[in-house]
Amino acid sequence: MAISVKAPQINPDQTGINGNFKGQDILSLSQFDQRSLGILFQHADEMAKLRKKGTILDLLKGNIVTLLFYEPSSRTFGSFSSSTLRLGGQTIPIHDAKTSSSVAKGETLEDTMGVFQTYSDLIVLRHSETGAAANAANAANVPLINAGDGIGEHPTQALMDLYTINNRFGTLDNLTVVFAGDMLNGRTVHSVLLGLSLFKNTTVYLLSPKILRLSRQHFNLYKERGVKMVEIEKETDLPKDAHVWYWTRVQKERFTDLNEYERTKNSFILTKKLVDTYGSDQLILMHPLPRVGEILTEVDSDSRAIYFRDEIENGVYVRMALLALILGKL
Repeated sequence: MAISVKAPQINPDQTGINGNFKGQDILSLSQFDQRSLGILFQHADEMAKLRKKGTILDLLKGNIVTLLFYEPSSRTFGSFSSSTLRLGGQTIPIHDAKTSSSVAKGETLEDTMGVFQTYSDLIVLRHSETGAAANAANAANVPLINAGDGIGEHPTQALMDLYTINNRFGTLDNLTVVFAGDMLNGRTVHSVLLGLSLFKNTTVYLLSPKILRLSRQHFNLYKERGVKMVEIEKETDLPKDAHVWYWTRVQKERFTDLNEYERTKNSFILTKKLVDTYGSDQLILMHPLPRVGEILTEVDSDSRAIYFRDEIENGVYVRMALLALILGKL
């Protein structure tokens, strides 16, 4: 068996935000509707304006956020830390909970929540197991944000990506989006697709190796939610009118057979020639990062490549807004 885990089961929708963020857990994009996204995006715009003016913010003064990460992370961990500090709050940073906390001694997730809910006003959790965020939220009496749970979802990555796309095109309706790479294990893909399914006339192309195709359960879910889903097997099938190419890495950590990983990892590589041949002038190139060879560095200087610019910067503004809304400061 090449893949170490099965495609995740899709749980029923979590409690909807319905425009009211205060005290809410953020576990899935299924909690959001267009109104909730609009409120979040408006506040993210305000955060961006204030930051660019150099305004010092203290909305979270006196608040403590625990960053509890069971899996490695650079951007998500750093982004939440930066967002908290820029709002005047403080963090309890746990970079590798499996080895640097009592988890290494056998402490359960529920007991860990019982400890850190006492120390902090909000918990940001990344975990290797799908569904762990929901279990942790049930055990904690402070709000919890899912920063990625196995191959399940990564809702805040999707929020920043949707915000970035909306900023570029002024709408999330009538979009054609290409996702390439690992669709089976791509938690960011799962969450972004849930967000896109809230909008009209969305067409999605999925370019992936056969063993990493989107699960039929996910495929049918997004289709039932109104997304036109098209699976393609080669670069020559890429649509030339796409608004977004969302490239992802083949995830080595999800394979049990490393030989299978080596055969699969470079199935689809984004090159300057590919962009110039199939990409329009309106196209934007996105990636949740990290990349491990699936985008050549020659693409980085293309004006359409925004994975090192807009995506990372917007992640701070969106997470600043989200933290302030959940903690009742906006």
